[in-house]
Amino acid sequence: VQQLAERVRESLVTIQSSGRESGEQGLGTGFIISEDGLIATNLHVIGEGRGFTVQTHDKRTLAVEAVYASDRDLDLAILRVKTDDPLKPLELGDSEEARDGAPIVAMGTPLGLRYSVVSGVVSGRRDIEGRDMVQLAMPIEPGNSGGPVVDMRGRVIGVVTMKSLVAKNLGFAVAVNMLKPLLESPNPVPWQRWLRIGRLDPNQWKSADADDWQQRGGRVLCSGTGTGFGGRSLCLWQMPTPELPFELSVRVKLNDEAGAAGLVFHSDGGDRHYGFYPSSRRMRLTRFEGPNVFTWKVLQEVDSPHYRTGEWNQLRVQVTAEGLRCFVNGHLVIESDDTGLSSGQVGLAKFRNTAAEFQAFACSKDTPGEARDEATVAELRNIITGLPALEAWRLDEQNQLREYPVTGSDLLLREAAELKRRADELERMAADVRASAVVSELAKLNAESAEHDFDLLRAALLIANLDGEQIDVDAYVRYVEKMASQIRESLPDEADEATRLAALDRYLFQESGFHGSRFDYYHRANSYLNRVLDDRVGLPITLSVLYIELAKRLELSIEGVGLPGHFIVRHLPADGDPQLIDVFHEAKRLSRDDAARLVREFTNRSMRDSDLEASSSQAIVLRMLGNLRGLAESSSDRAALLRYLDAMLAIEPNLTAERGMRAMIRFESGRRQSAIADLDWFLEHAPDGLELDRIRQLRAYFEQRDPPRP
Repeated sequence: VQQLAERVRESLVTIQSSGRESGEQGLGTGFIISEDGLIATNLHVIGEGRGFTVQTHDKRTLAVEAVYASDRDLDLAILRVKTDDPLKPLELGDSEEARDGAPIVAMGTPLGLRYSVVSGVVSGRRDIEGRDMVQLAMPIEPGNSGGPVVDMRGRVIGVVTMKSLVAKNLGFAVAVNMLKPLLESPNPVPWQRWLRIGRLDPNQWKSADADDWQQRGGRVLCSGTGTGFGGRSLCLWQMPTPELPFELSVRVKLNDEAGAAGLVFHSDGGDRHYGFYPSSRRMRLTRFEGPNVFTWKVLQEVDSPHYRTGEWNQLRVQVTAEGLRCFVNGHLVIESDDTGLSSGQVGLAKFRNTAAEFQAFACSKDTPGEARDEATVAELRNIITGLPALEAWRLDEQNQLREYPVTGSDLLLREAAELKRRADELERMAADVRASAVVSELAKLNAESAEHDFDLLRAALLIANLDGEQIDVDAYVRYVEKMASQIRESLPDEADEATRLAALDRYLFQESGFHGSRFDYYHRANSYLNRVLDDRVGLPITLSVLYIELAKRLELSIEGVGLPGHFIVRHLPADGDPQLIDVFHEAKRLSRDDAARLVREFTNRSMRDSDLEASSSQAIVLRMLGNLRGLAESSSDRAALLRYLDAMLAIEPNLTAERGMRAMIRFESGRRQSAIADLDWFLEHAPDGLELDRIRQLRAYFEQRDPPRP
């Protein structure tokens, strides 16, 4: 690898792209593919409309003459540089010959570390958005982009393009065979013209952050973070603004709904202007009086069902001497009589690090577009309601929809979005019904425990059904009974406790292969008792439940002990001292000192007497559900979290923290009335330490405000 790296290094170049004020914007890699000055890299490394420099391994700067070939879909570019001396090219191999498991080497400038070497193997081929990609089992970092992936003979098999978002040591390279057609059929653009590609037309638009704004046909695109406070960046229309009254409109699409982008008007060219824009999925009208948030006044901010998340939305503002009327997709959402600003330029704005696209910007006394009077909209809605199935659909018979194509398509998309939302609600209701059957059975087991022991085995098995496993609980109960029967059959007559316990250990860990989870410890399956029985692997608590249940059927007294971080059991013999047992480690016997070491390992504190208290069957099930709850919280799975909270409260209704959490999740997931029912429980039972006035305030909030739509 060392000799190969030294040979490849002579063919590498570092590419620095520049941004505003000629500051260094990015660092990437390229590699020489011809003696006369052709260099391959990624298109995203050089950018469009930005300057960049090319430097060889010996720090010579090569003048760029042209972008010889480029393809946005493939994210590939070939540069033509001026050179007086022949360069040392790399040989282009055949990516079809790159077999899985073949050793490879990648070189580049990861994290600014020039010409770093990393080795790995080909781990597959993927088609990603139409690109033939070689999957690389090796760490890829920013700066590797554009660098070569070579086989052990130094032949290029791919161009490094991206790192995996889900795996640390995984990356992707565009197959080199996709680079070859660019060499055969180039589309050269001279250097000076390349620098102007995508630039704003100065006769139409002007921005202080011009490097962040691009123009492509009828679209204006913006990315990066503006130089203003909060990433504010303005792009102002250079045509004269009409006299009052006038209208302005634009269609906008955000890549991230946590950001903000939209219309500005009455701008002084600096920090003073109005803005109407979506921000975090809400429509906002703001008067900006200065450079920072202390001089910004949000006039109104509203939720609107007419705003379509992740799609194109039309924003329109009617500006008069008396005030402002703001529309989204033809629907009036904000009216204001604010007249703090009365004249100035109009244009576009974006905030934070949002990337946004704009199209169809217009500003005139009457903004062109379709009439959207309420009668027309209502008539179109009636037509849409009565539309036939697609197989019977004929557009040539839908004259009114064809007469109003923008309004008609907007209404159709709105109807489709509403149907999808309703379908999602029905799916979540179905999941609620499915889970409620499990929750009801757990509540029944808990109620019956007043007359006889809580059925730990059945309750532990039911947990899997919360997540849709749909197991036959009775069948697994019979399976455990059969296991106990097999152990009994191996015992001599009149076997004492020690013999029965030894037989239990031997059956589980020597003959059946049960063991603690060595891999994927935090996988949900380890908390499902049916999967423990099927796979013979589990967590300390699930293995302990099985141990306790088998011991009970062998007339052995075993109780659970919930040490912090690690569940164990305790054997209570009729004669002799109790014995702690670590079922996770194949029934290893523990002393009190061993238990203390476990507590210190997991909590970094000394063991307390309370740590060794016996856990009730209900407490064991609650702990199992608590493990699943933790996994759901870490993965932000609110649907699963809600199921686990339902089950926990079925077993112990007085868990105030869990009930409070459930109330919030119910409201945030659209279940307003269920959330209010939880708050009413607090008001009825008045748990100690709870401020009921806060509960009443929260209840009023839930009643008055619409819950968010997931």
